Amino acid sequence: MMPNHGGPVAPGRPHFWRLLYFWVLVAIAAGVTLGYFRPGIGAAMQPLGEAFIALVKMIIPPVIFLTVVTGIAGSHGLGSLGRVAIKAFAYFLFFSTIALIVGLVVSHIVQPGAGMHIDPRTLNAAAVHGYAEKAHETSVTGFLMAIIPTTLVSAFTSGSILQVLFVAVLFGVALALVGEPARPVTDLLERLSLVVFRLVSIVMWAAPVGAFGAMAFTIGRYGVGTLWSLGALVATFYLTSLIFVLVVLGTVAALTGFSILKLLRYLKAELLLVLGTSSSEAALPALIEKLQRAGAAKDVVGVIVPAGYSFNLDGTNIYMTLAALFIAQATGVELTLGEQIGLLLVAMLSSKGAAGVTGAGFVTLAATLAIVPKVPLAGMALILGVDRFMSECRSLTNFVGNAVATLVVARWEGALGLSNPIYFNFDPDF
Repeated sequence: MMPNHGGPVAPGRPHFWRLLYFWVLVAIAAGVTLGYFRPGIGAAMQPLGEAFIALVKMIIPPVIFLTVVTGIAGSHGLGSLGRVAIKAFAYFLFFSTIALIVGLVVSHIVQPGAGMHIDPRTLNAAAVHGYAEKAHETSVTGFLMAIIPTTLVSAFTSGSILQVLFVAVLFGVALALVGEPARPVTDLLERLSLVVFRLVSIVMWAAPVGAFGAMAFTIGRYGVGTLWSLGALVATFYLTSLIFVLVVLGTVAALTGFSILKLLRYLKAELLLVLGTSSSEAALPALIEKLQRAGAAKDVVGVIVPAGYSFNLDGTNIYMTLAALFIAQATGVELTLGEQIGLLLVAMLSSKGAAGVTGAGFVTLAATLAIVPKVPLAGMALILGVDRFMSECRSLTNFVGNAVATLVVARWEGALGLSNPIYFNFDPDF
């Protein structure tokens, strides 16, 4: 029996050293220590982190496909799927907008870039040239067209979560329409999903190695001292994201009937994994499994989580408006209220167009600034050195936001079993 990796543990639970989250925490500390004292060796650990991310990405397509297909095929009707999708995207749009506004308001209150008096002509525009090129390559139209795979099989090799989701929804709908004659196929996929999720639990035990390599590389390559060069911006971003999670998401969680703090504790292993690897995708398979164990219906989880990874990016949205206003303040650019509203609207669109791109947060910011020319694109060079540290906070906030979104929509649909300790009516000691 594989040791539990972060969920509720029955009485007589194993010692802490047999739990995955403990070893992820040890690995993060070891990676930071190695990167600080032996930066050359730490930087050389990069392949360990990259290998683990690649390993997780390998199992994401079958996890999404099997979860969505079996969920839809076993649902009570296709009408419920349409309702889930509409409610999910309404939720995504509303809270993405709230996240953008929060970033905008905090940047005005704290003004982390005020007083820097940076002349844009002195900045190294070449340092952000590659990100600007990627930003120009992405568009909302191109993003939507890219959802459609070349073939059914290519969706599983493209690396695009939305292509897999698209194929899975079509396949699940087809199974539901065929009905009883397709029951053997549905049963086979149900059994196959048991095997795949056991594979997930095996792969996740490589998480400490990945977290160690990623943290050792980050500290070894960029150094702890890098945090101090733009400490005000980094601290402001982390504080803003924490307030958003505890206050905004905490409020909607409480109204839905669960505690945000209990949810964070329930997902502690996955959160540590996201922190260590700076990638929310690293914990996607485990998140799907955990949310189902928390009582959310399989078809709801299967649709909302993959879609949320591209459309519900709360951390990225906070980062975009906060970083854009920081650059404007640092370079002495005054934006009118109308220009700031325009910036917010552009950020809302560009956050969808650049989703799924490597370094999406930085690329999305480049796409936004390219459309709002008053803020110098070269100003991105100011935050290039600390963006790697902020990406961890982006990933954590995005991850929590998608977990909350799934439980909220599931509750709206009446598809949430309230038998897990994260809910208010149950014993929180787990």
